[in-house]
Amino acid sequence: MAHDGIGQWLRRRFLAGFFVTVPLVISVAALVWIFGIIDNFTAPLATRLVGRAAPGVGILIMVLFVLAVGAVATNVIGRRILGRAEQVLTRVPVFKTIYLPVRQLVAAFSPDNEYGFKRVVMVEDERRGLVMGFLTKEFTVERGQGPEQLIAVYVPTNHLYLGDIKLYPRASAFYPDVTVEEGIRIFLTGGMSLPGKIKSGAP
Repeated sequence: MAHDGIGQWLRRRFLAGFFVTVPLVISVAALVWIFGIIDNFTAPLATRLVGRAAPGVGILIMVLFVLAVGAVATNVIGRRILGRAEQVLTRVPVFKTIYLPVRQLVAAFSPDNEYGFKRVVMVEDERRGLVMGFLTKEFTVERGQGPEQLIAVYVPTNHLYLGDIKLYPRASAFYPDVTVEEGIRIFLTGGMSLPGKIKSGAP
């Protein structure tokens, strides 16, 4: 009996440690892998600037480059230049096929982008029941009954990069007190990170 008690204690502690360390190790390994790719990519430039191989300098160069691009992108003139450059590059067939979907996907997660996910929304669907998704657009449809207020909701079906676009009446939408970041986490965890209680947010 004592051996069973020790075995249970060890198993519980091991499982607790496993579920804590595995996500931590995977996250750290992913960061090291990404930083390694960036550092290797910018290594020749870093060697020229420093005069010798200096691990980590490539990361600093990339961070400064991203900050410089951000500074240009937020400037009126810089925005026009980047827009023209994008128009030229998107005329290249292969580049356009890869760049545009990736750009739209990345922009969807930006809270400052007018084409990104606005907020998390829940709607009663006749076929699927209560559906959670991301509000992407509010618009008006002119039909025989007069103008109708609709919303476009992106409902992920496979992680976040694949999903369906559903159109619902605006009045049927329920806006939970869940941020876009929390909504992304909910979908990535298969609903396991849903809070125990969801309240209604601002309409």
